[in-house]
Amino acid sequence: MRELAGGKLRLDEPAPHVARLAIANEAKRNALDHEILDALAEALGALEARCLIITATGTTFSAGYDIGALSGETFARDAEAIVAHPFAAAIEALDAHPFPVLAALNGHAIGGGLELALSCDLRICSDAARLGMPPARLGLVYSHTGLRKFLDAVGAPRTRELFFTARTISAAEALDWGLVGEVLPAGDVAARAVELAAEIAANAPLSLVGNKRVIRELLAARGALDPAVEEELVALRDACFGSEDFREGVRAFAEKRAPRWRGR
Repeated sequence: MRELAGGKLRLDEPAPHVARLAIANEAKRNALDHEILDALAEALGALEARCLIITATGTTFSAGYDIGALSGETFARDAEAIVAHPFAAAIEALDAHPFPVLAALNGHAIGGGLELALSCDLRICSDAARLGMPPARLGLVYSHTGLRKFLDAVGAPRTRELFFTARTISAAEALDWGLVGEVLPAGDVAARAVELAAEIAANAPLSLVGNKRVIRELLAARGALDPAVEEELVALRDACFGSEDFREGVRAFAEKRAPRWRGR
């Protein structure tokens, strides 16, 4: 086993031609910070395994971005820095990874943690896990690239439900919606992930790489945006980082109270 990101990300090979990256930031519910995201992107570029498992230690897969410490005059800049740069780079590296990637959700997957899971090709899930997208509770406009993943996975009605209500759903609901492909007792997730990854890795590498690319390109072509519209959507997201509502949403989250929205 190799420890990355100061021990907050662990890399091992649990089966032939299978690599496993485990988030190990349990003190913060496996929240994704700069170190973890940068190490994840770097590790992905060096892996040669025919199947990759992404999972976590403890009882939570990931609580999403580590925004709990944001405050002060640099709030907007710091918020955008973690959400827009290292997270985007990690997701892009995951999207570009040539071999299949399996997310093994050992527990709750929230916000950016759930998008990380949806960026994988396959997902299995603990029956104790809950999944959710809380941007509406934080005053955050989510990225169009992230929202596209949800549209591809569960369609527009379920995506609207997740993002408009900001509620979490059970593993059983996630299976019914198509967010995950298999639900297991919590104690069986790790072993099942290795079993499934080994089954995938035993197949022809050229076929794995080729089919993954074809699927990726077909989805990308179907979801292509006019450049002017894409620029507008990016600007809409960028503007939210400096808004009063986003600052209030994060403050209310940290203080465990209901936010007082201003609409600006």
